[in-house]
Amino acid sequence: MPSHLASALKCITAIKLKKQGLSQAKISKLLGINRSTVSHYLHGRNVSPKSLKVAKIIINFCPRDFILFVQSVIEKKEEVKTIVKTCQNRNFKVLVKDSCIGCGTCSEKCPMDAIKISGLKAKVNSKLCCGCEFCIKVCKTNSIEIMEVKNNGN
Repeated sequence: MPSHLASALKCITAIKLKKQGLSQAKISKLLGINRSTVSHYLHGRNVSPKSLKVAKIIINFCPRDFILFVQSVIEKKEEVKTIVKTCQNRNFKVLVKDSCIGCGTCSEKCPMDAIKISGLKAKVNSKLCCGCEFCIKVCKTNSIEIMEVKNNGN
């Protein structure tokens, strides 16, 4: 069953990426699948309706549970990142307080590679943040705040 759900998540991602204007070749590379499979996904073949229904439910999990699930069925980190950022319909703003000591623990824990250490302080690319809060859990100085940004910017 996990492979069926992985395929369903990749199918949904492929469809969304195609709507964003990506070529089948690019989608194939991002998802680690051949072009034939991408074509089948885009034409509604290869994935059962039940698997797609479950995958759509999974996409709406809280950010932490969504990424944990995707990590459990998809082995390659870059594919996980592509699926999470493409399917997740949420945006986040991340603030790093001055109390940050730049230890790098948050950067090491971030599954999306959204955090870099620069000038002894964590710098977060909010566009890459998936809102999982793994960084908050490991921050010894409680220096990270993550806020969901609604579509209207608030």
